[in-house]
Amino acid sequence: MLLVSNRAPGGSSVCSDMSGSSIDAHEDLHEWISFDDPDEHRTWVFDATFLRSSYTCIYGRGCPGIDDEPAPQKSIGCCQHGAHFVDSGDVANVDARFERLDAGVMQFYKKAKKKGYRRPGDPDDEGQPTIVTRTVDNACIFLNRPGFAGGTGCALHIAALEAGERPLDWKPEVCWQVPLRLEHSSDESGHVTSRLREWKRRDWGEGGDDFAWWCTEEATAFVGSEPLYRSSRDEIVELVGEHIYALLVPLLERSNWVPLPHPSVRRPL
Repeated sequence: MLLVSNRAPGGSSVCSDMSGSSIDAHEDLHEWISFDDPDEHRTWVFDATFLRSSYTCIYGRGCPGIDDEPAPQKSIGCCQHGAHFVDSGDVANVDARFERLDAGVMQFYKKAKKKGYRRPGDPDDEGQPTIVTRTVDNACIFLNRPGFAGGTGCALHIAALEAGERPLDWKPEVCWQVPLRLEHSSDESGHVTSRLREWKRRDWGEGGDDFAWWCTEEATAFVGSEPLYRSSRDEIVELVGEHIYALLVPLLERSNWVPLPHPSVRRPL
């Protein structure tokens, strides 16, 4: 498969398929868009295949969860192991939101008030301490189970909507970012490359190969009514900024481009 990088308006590069060979031969083939940041010594790289896909979270709509056996009836989704906080700012933000909750919106509110809603987690890859949300009955303490009068799902998410605010401003960062992943690297001159891509099985670390990570690997969740870059606009803007998002959208919407289907929904040619 020959992929060539063409210069697009604004100094960006886009990949186009110049081969007649079978795309199916490359099981996880993605197209990428990159361009230099106009204000920083940074290059942005975007997983165009994922962003143009119809991926959408299907929590409460048949999500099988991440246990060994599919269990959509439990409505646990990816909340089984609790949330890992990224830093002290992440913890402080959820601390402030927790103060706005009560037993009417959070099923395990009394447990959280009595012993706290977080606990020490396992050390990270560098041996540094981590903090995670506590679990109750094998799922995150913030997760309301089916039948709870306040509503099934994340109590933080539900409370944010009731307050007329964005759930991403209430929840731990990992909870609103996944399955988007932003990562940064620098070369010897200090130039930064920032990549926004789909969350991969490898991103779960040890045990990832055995992890029930179907979210971006099966067609089940690729049922959205609009492309991901539109349905997750707020999350993408939060990660890369309004100006960079505005530069990205015209490139994703080029009229002369036939996007490559996501591997999870691609049919053999």
